[in-house]
Amino acid sequence: MAETYRISSSFMVKFITSRSLSTVGKSKTPTRSLTAKLTNKLLTDPESITMASTDFGNIVQEIPLGILQPSCCEEIVDLVRAAYSDDNSSVLFPIAARGRGHSVRGQALARGGVVVDMTSLASKQGGTGGGAAIAVSWSALLGHYADVGGGQIWRDLLEETLGHGLAPVSWTDYLYLTVGGTLSNGGISGQTFRYGPQISNVHEMDVITGTEELMTCSPNENPELFYSVLGGLGQFGIITRARIALDRAPKRVKWVRMLYSDFSAFTRDQEHLISKNGRDQDNALDYVEGLLLMHQGPPDSWRSSFFPESDHLQIASLMDRHKIIYCLEVVKYYDDLTQNTVNKDLENLFQGLSHIPEFTFQKDVAYVDFLDRVREGELKLQVKDRWDVPHPWLNLFVPKSRISDFNDGVFKSIVLKRNITTGTVLIYPMNRNKWDDRMSVVVPDEDVFYFVGFLHSSGFDDWQEFDLQNKELLQFCEDAGIEVKQYLPHFGSEREWMRHFGSKWRLFQERKDQFDPKMVFAPGQKIFDSN
Repeated sequence: MAETYRISSSFMVKFITSRSLSTVGKSKTPTRSLTAKLTNKLLTDPESITMASTDFGNIVQEIPLGILQPSCCEEIVDLVRAAYSDDNSSVLFPIAARGRGHSVRGQALARGGVVVDMTSLASKQGGTGGGAAIAVSWSALLGHYADVGGGQIWRDLLEETLGHGLAPVSWTDYLYLTVGGTLSNGGISGQTFRYGPQISNVHEMDVITGTEELMTCSPNENPELFYSVLGGLGQFGIITRARIALDRAPKRVKWVRMLYSDFSAFTRDQEHLISKNGRDQDNALDYVEGLLLMHQGPPDSWRSSFFPESDHLQIASLMDRHKIIYCLEVVKYYDDLTQNTVNKDLENLFQGLSHIPEFTFQKDVAYVDFLDRVREGELKLQVKDRWDVPHPWLNLFVPKSRISDFNDGVFKSIVLKRNITTGTVLIYPMNRNKWDDRMSVVVPDEDVFYFVGFLHSSGFDDWQEFDLQNKELLQFCEDAGIEVKQYLPHFGSEREWMRHFGSKWRLFQERKDQFDPKMVFAPGQKIFDSN
């Protein structure tokens, strides 16, 4: 666990007042100061400090000096300005933008610094159902789009756009994340194979940089900043507004799961299905994911209760027989115009698939209910007091050429041997041509690669057991020469970060020098301070 320390509220106020937020030395005119209004917005009470000292992972603890709850973007700019010494030669305190705190290794924390609560900015603009921070528009050049605050959650954006018969096309599996948070990482789900990640569906952003500027950026205006920030792990600036592409919203979905005992057939069928990926292609799926069902665990998981209760025993028997079963999960959207053809479309798409025929399950649900499916599982765990626990998650991109080796060495060996079942294991493919290589995010250099997510939860006393499994499988990949890339990465040294970014490392450094030269942003990522 990261080193922790306690600091009193009075010391925090004294520190900021004496060093950065008021007159320095004998200067007649303070050049680095915050207004009294902004100083009053810095929360230093124990409850606020505790909230901002950890994240969803509940593994890392880094204690900040205070939390800023801004009511406008200018207050964040003022905070950045106050973070530098009067002669602009050093950083007095680092700054981390925090949305829902859904990182798992302290990426949104700021030890000895100030955490900016971006959801506060959204609420001042009308968050959580208010919709005032979301404006839906149309232009001949872009079509329909929505301007949305960086601290707004995707669930609010969905609700607002549906009122116009529209919706974003690319989602994460969990909608209660902020727009700025997911755009800083990528934003992936089963729609990514067809529509690209969320960072591929952005037209424009407003970003506060480490040079104390609020800049608008797009592919045509300040493009270097635009591509830096998308997938940039918060290193180059704080996203305060994003212009998100929209399309016509469907009304319902056909949601199908099929079971496989043969991994080669499972991946072959997944790859076949994602090969039909044109955005205007009617005879294509809208969502393709997959997950492991292991004989030690139940057929359903906390993320969604899908299989009929009457079939649980039969599925469990299949799992016991094969130890690991691979579940293909697909969705086809439809509306009033396509409701008479959707079943035929699915029938055509499923021709030639090699799943176990008697293990095919289907639901017909509302579009919103499908997108919001993980929320139901979260609420159940909250009732049981099993949500606010450690989450030693590990998310990887695995090259298609080595996915079979990964199955043999990780799923069939390490995972079964350790017998850990308290979480979901996802596996599904993506098309590389849906990712823009100008963005900061890095993915394997193959036309198709897989996302593999180990979404475990644990107790506060045994998370290390899960962490050991993560380290073991990463060591296996290194020893076997499987060049995986971490999604939501966490590393402990600059050498590891250099290896992660590969050929992008030099460009990443240059962009940091350009947009955050004093390295004030996102200290929790430990990219430039990893020793």
